[in-house]
Amino acid sequence: MRASREGDPDAGLVIAAQRGDRAALDALLARYLPLLYNIVGRALNGHADVDDVVQETMLRAVRSVGDVRDPAAFRSWLVAIAVRKIRDHVSGRPLQLAGDGAPEVADPGADFVDLTIMRLGLSGQRRETAEATRWLDGEDRELLALWWQEAAGTLDRGAVAAGLGATPAHTAVRISRMKERLTTARLVVRALHAQPRCGELAEVAAAWDDAPSPLWRKRIARHARDCPRCQAHLADLVPAERLLHGLPLLPAPLLVLPYAVRALLHGSAAATGPAPAAGPAAATRPGPAGRAAGPRHSAHARPAGHPHGSALHHLRALPKAAATLQPKIVVAAVAATAVVAGAVAVAHAQSARPTPVVPLAAPARPATTAPAPPPSPVPSKTPKPPAPTPPPSHPAAPPPAAPPAGGLLKGVGAWNFTGATAALAQSRASWYFTWSTSPNGIASPPGVAFVPDLWGHSSVTPAVLAQARQAGRYLLTFNEPDSSAQANMTVAQALADWPQLEQTGMLLGSPAVQDDAATPGSWLDQFMSGAKARGYRVDFIVVHWYAQGFDPVASVSELKAYLQAIYQRYHLPIWLTEFGMVRFGSPTAYPTDAQQSAFLTGAAAMMAGLSYVQRYAWFALPVSTGTTGDGNLGLFSSGPAVTAEGRAFEAAAGR
Repeated sequence: MRASREGDPDAGLVIAAQRGDRAALDALLARYLPLLYNIVGRALNGHADVDDVVQETMLRAVRSVGDVRDPAAFRSWLVAIAVRKIRDHVSGRPLQLAGDGAPEVADPGADFVDLTIMRLGLSGQRRETAEATRWLDGEDRELLALWWQEAAGTLDRGAVAAGLGATPAHTAVRISRMKERLTTARLVVRALHAQPRCGELAEVAAAWDDAPSPLWRKRIARHARDCPRCQAHLADLVPAERLLHGLPLLPAPLLVLPYAVRALLHGSAAATGPAPAAGPAAATRPGPAGRAAGPRHSAHARPAGHPHGSALHHLRALPKAAATLQPKIVVAAVAATAVVAGAVAVAHAQSARPTPVVPLAAPARPATTAPAPPPSPVPSKTPKPPAPTPPPSHPAAPPPAAPPAGGLLKGVGAWNFTGATAALAQSRASWYFTWSTSPNGIASPPGVAFVPDLWGHSSVTPAVLAQARQAGRYLLTFNEPDSSAQANMTVAQALADWPQLEQTGMLLGSPAVQDDAATPGSWLDQFMSGAKARGYRVDFIVVHWYAQGFDPVASVSELKAYLQAIYQRYHLPIWLTEFGMVRFGSPTAYPTDAQQSAFLTGAAAMMAGLSYVQRYAWFALPVSTGTTGDGNLGLFSSGPAVTAEGRAFEAAAGR
């Protein structure tokens, strides 16, 4: 079982750390420090002990990394430790950290909500949502801390459930109830911020001490539910998961002391004096000339069988009074500074001004050979493209970096043809897919990401899912399962396959239905209802749409109405992965080049104005010819040679 899961991006690091590789341990701690800081900080809302709880979590990870039985489950294991430490803190149990034992109280200046708003530049409903979290009780804040990261895309439901020590189904119920209370809290925030404030609400809140609390949330909400004026504030609330999707992690506030801090973990010299400047080389260069080497404390024995026992001793021996790091996440500082591949931590020295953050470079993925893909599926409404080219047998490249939040990403459906790579580059698409988990012989040009797609039930195999994980962060699923000519799956079959897709840890798109996505009782509606009842995770909605009329303005209006209806039904981000203007029939008819180009231009501009539409992909990049060709939908013919539609796509809205 272990061997089948070592393709996880972190599994190789975990195994290396268990074998005593200190660099691998540093890389693991560096990778997970921001996540732990966000979970603990949000659960405790910036309490003065946040740093200690994170540090104790890291210490436990160092001490017990050898106990991790499944390297691919390291993230869930670490999150579960963090939640236990949070609960220990809330229950008043000592953290067992070295120090003077002086009690600490919440620091108003460390309010995590304020830090979130300031550092991430939140405004509008995102800011209101952050403020609303202050009104939740402690148990809800613990759950919110995990769900916030799930909604943002940094945790999956399995890790959230593991952290809570609950089943996915029970976790789904708890999250649903917490979200209801969060919505109530958002209503309270809006009602209190309204200018002028409702007169009756002013009377209700006359005795309020201006401190958010669950008690006053209930009192104010009781009024708001019965007051038409206050109730109206719910009218345009965007679901919280939509607001949080794609939000970056709040950077852990560390003072960068790479040379001194590394000495604490690795027992090296020069543990005192000014630190070298931060930078990739800071963790590895020798100490300043003329400086006396500090003692290595080599007499301290490591715990039996533990490769990092000495490091653990040095770290825990540092008293709070002697530590000049502020905050006090010493282990985390080591992790953030010891990764040579461009790791830079955030300086945080008694200043309220936000500091730019250079993200940590991800360690190289363990070399694996991509499995052969399943037969390439037939794209919707089209003849079968040329047979796919098997992926090369060299080690798979690391996945492309996730795109920044915000902005519409334009892409294309594609299959291999002469000049495909050049056409992708010229098209200005930022992503593409091939109805397969492999690029099928297309070499992705710089800046253009490949997104894998599971064709249907036959694609749900360990080999294909492993190949999908190698390809990136997002996964498209089941091409038109509601069509007998495409994936042709029942709702029950798709739901039965879904847990295997969730285990990839990727962000999952819904099955891409042919039509009726917003219709109650339709294929997609049944699937989404079934997924919700089972506690399954669906991160975004994927749909196809083809204009039947040849009036570009009217067709753009129809597409907009369809997308709006889909969002109103599911309240999730939308990817439109096939669209164009074509009238299917016998024979199939196509508009003029001018009409097709005008529709493409208008549709792209319209979608750029819909915040919930994240991506679109035109059908298709290549021109398909022959008796069953695709008319004038193609953007490039072999060569490549751009078409009129291709020129329109190059200039279309999106990035």
